[in-house]
Amino acid sequence: MSGPLHLERAAAPSVPWDDLDRRPDRTISQTRAWLDFLVESQAAEPVVARVFQGREQVGWFTGATTRRAGLRFLGAPLRGWTTAAMGFNLDDGVDRTAAYAALPSFAFGELGCIHLELADRALTDDAAVPPGFAIAHLGGYELDLASEGTPIGDDALLAGMTAHGRRDVRRALRNGITVEAVPPTDPTFVQEYYGQVSEAFAKRGLVPTYPVERVAALVRHLGPTGRLVLLRARTPDGDPAATGIFPGLPGGTAEYWMGASHRRHQHLLPNEALMWTALRTWRDRGAVRFNFGGGGTYKAKYGGAVHHLPWVRRSRLPALELGRQLALDLQRRRQRRGRTPSPR
Repeated sequence: MSGPLHLERAAAPSVPWDDLDRRPDRTISQTRAWLDFLVESQAAEPVVARVFQGREQVGWFTGATTRRAGLRFLGAPLRGWTTAAMGFNLDDGVDRTAAYAALPSFAFGELGCIHLELADRALTDDAAVPPGFAIAHLGGYELDLASEGTPIGDDALLAGMTAHGRRDVRRALRNGITVEAVPPTDPTFVQEYYGQVSEAFAKRGLVPTYPVERVAALVRHLGPTGRLVLLRARTPDGDPAATGIFPGLPGGTAEYWMGASHRRHQHLLPNEALMWTALRTWRDRGAVRFNFGGGGTYKAKYGGAVHHLPWVRRSRLPALELGRQLALDLQRRRQRRGRTPSPR
């Protein structure tokens, strides 16, 4: 299979959502429910496009556009959307470099955007990105939940952790921490979680980088799909100690989206019990891997391997890339002074 690729936008009613969601390279962020979440939380306009090579369809692209300062941007996703990888789902044998090469004309031409960004789980070699794109990497950790199609058992999950990780999980259970699955219709969960994360930010004199309405929107849109795991850890006295939000796809990747805990209960290790439950829950639901999200070296104790999510971007105007970098540098300097929280 050879020749240039091109993208054609598809109307939402014509998108085979269920078939796409069964693809092994599909992510939860590419699903219809997640796009609805972005519509509400980012005022975004979903973009789903067919990828063609000549007249033959060879894949799909999923992202969204939004306006900033009156200018249109294409994100798959954009930084700050609290959204993981989106972008391409390509058939076997399709050249990913050719797909990237086709994206600017679609974004800058048909969509009228001046800037595009995408995070691509399937990009394993930076050399596959054609000239003109800038590349960054979001560091984190990722753990296999299955081996050769067989789910990994509890003993093997524990054995894969560091000695420190196994000790903390076992101590959490000995401390009497219990973890419960929370239905998405629970009227208290979102405020409970947001109160805990606000407490964590307040320790540094900061406020959360996202509003409580964003958390509520995620639960509202993903909860009915069955692709969202909400967990609450309780102390032996029944007090809520920690909460976690874990979206994912059976047959694909489960994600640690957000989590928080009360400082007064952290000596009981509720976060460790929460993560242990999340790993086993998504394994039992058929996820084949678990991504712990960006940053946080403490996550290494759960046995995950270092994982770098490539974040690729391109601007129609060179000055825009320079301005973006200057803004990021300014924000990093403010973070070092403790003025603003780190963006996700």
